[in-house]
Amino acid sequence: MRFTILTLFPEFFSGPLGCAQLAKAVESGLVAVDLVNPRDFAQGRHRPVDDRPYGGGPGMVMMPGPLCAALGSVAEPGRKLVLSPSGAPLTQALARELALEPALTIVCGRYEGIDERLIEAEGLLSVSVGDFVLNGGEAAALCLVEAVGRLVPGFMGKEESGDEESFSAGLLEHPHYTRPEVWPEVDGRGVPEVLRGGSHAKVARWRREESLRRTLLRRPELLQTAELSGPDIDFLRAQKRPASLARGLTLCLLHHPVLDKSGKPGTVSLTNLDIHDMCRVSRTYELAGVCFVTPLADQRELGQRLLAHWTDGAGGRTNPDRASALRLGRMAESLDEAIAQVAGSAGAPPRVVATSARTSYRPARGRKERAIAFSPPASVRRWLAEGPVLLVLGTGHGLAPEVLDRADAVLSPVRGFAAYNHLPVRSAAAILVDRLLGDGW
Repeated sequence: MRFTILTLFPEFFSGPLGCAQLAKAVESGLVAVDLVNPRDFAQGRHRPVDDRPYGGGPGMVMMPGPLCAALGSVAEPGRKLVLSPSGAPLTQALARELALEPALTIVCGRYEGIDERLIEAEGLLSVSVGDFVLNGGEAAALCLVEAVGRLVPGFMGKEESGDEESFSAGLLEHPHYTRPEVWPEVDGRGVPEVLRGGSHAKVARWRREESLRRTLLRRPELLQTAELSGPDIDFLRAQKRPASLARGLTLCLLHHPVLDKSGKPGTVSLTNLDIHDMCRVSRTYELAGVCFVTPLADQRELGQRLLAHWTDGAGGRTNPDRASALRLGRMAESLDEAIAQVAGSAGAPPRVVATSARTSYRPARGRKERAIAFSPPASVRRWLAEGPVLLVLGTGHGLAPEVLDRADAVLSPVRGFAAYNHLPVRSAAAILVDRLLGDGW
């Protein structure tokens, strides 16, 4: 397989291409790497390859002319790619796809990037090696060359090695162990007994289960596309999800103060469906519980009777699954009481995270409307790793401004900035909890 790399710094590749398996593959002819410097095709005394960006801004942009001429000099370019943080992720599946090509040409950008007209005219496939920014495409090109090159038959010697690695079967790889059998320097830790027992079938099953376990814990979204057998599914169902994050989250459905159709604060009534469905969401995701807040005493009494019927009453006796869900529900007179309930059970005051389907509001003190400062779900997940969080949802037409003002964060609407964003609150609760805690498979 032939790689052609367009780079302003061909010396960057001299070390990596001259060592380990990549060097052996080049020496044996399995892989060939050509380095082309676009500066050799630049015009003028100083051979410029970049210029200031149209529209202003910092940095420089690589000019299309030298790159186009450099690409034109490649006799057999094959599929043409450009390394860019905005490109498609470099996955094992894409690496396998590219490994079927007889040749690849890789363009390494520098500075602020490459003139978009070259990418469009040459039909370059943009590829990213991760959600971060490098000084240039050279380091990323090395990742791509090794990820693709090692899939060329003969590169690794023992071909089945590639079939057992992370991502090859859609899962993360199982742990590995070697001698010594017992490592006395670190608590006398030993190799798992199953690997020393001599049963190939038991070893194979252990490795499969450890691969499943590691994937579930670290990259659960990979399970969406992995090929799973019946025993795999049974094993995954038996696993306990790390509950530290989920058990730190409590839902809170606020019925006051919320907005009415005219945008004025008010109070709305409890609904049977909200109580049932939000308790079931809490049970499914193993949350700490869900608190229904209303200042109306008769409404709290009604809610408590409903919960009691499905927990200690006839409903709970006939439907134990529903009972296990509604045991997570409780009533409160105010948001302050809900916060106090969480603090009492968790041993620390919770951070308050509000939700809103709106993108702006009028603050409680002041008449000028202002945009809501939304926080990403990742911030809330970090908080859950540190302590309790109360996720507050509003009934009616959303939370009143005074609730948003006192929140530590506000999650963005379920549909972002879509024109229509009017989901039932129980549906919004399920979606938001899944974004925070979903297994992804």
